[in-house]
Amino acid sequence: MGLVLDSSAVVAAERQGKNAKQLLEAVVLETSDGELAISVVTLLELAHGIARADTHQRREERQQFLNELMSVVPVHSIMPALALRAGRIDGQSQAKGIRIPLSHLLIGATALELGYRVATHNLRHFRLIPDLDIIAL
Repeated sequence: MGLVLDSSAVVAAERQGKNAKQLLEAVVLETSDGELAISVVTLLELAHGIARADTHQRREERQQFLNELMSVVPVHSIMPALALRAGRIDGQSQAKGIRIPLSHLLIGATALELGYRVATHNLRHFRLIPDLDIIAL
């Protein structure tokens, strides 16, 4: 089984001064799982954080981190099967009065489609996705 990294795990590592390699090594050590991936939605969230950096240096550091991460971790796009799965989960959840933020829904659906777990610091939203295995970092 593999892991889809949520942006919260990436951001936490970056804030701790780690580079992408250190993040990945720590995740593999903590979870004993070497198959890692990210969702294209995570790229969107990280690009947003780069654009909002308060200094040029911080923007450059974040961009370097993202470049390193993308060079070694596969990025999974939103394909029709994934979109349909996310739509079903969202419809079933909202029928019960449960709202899952779209970004977390898509990241979770990516993990489900791959047969992976999600590695995150944000347990609250991911716990709302049925059948999703979550690793708390």
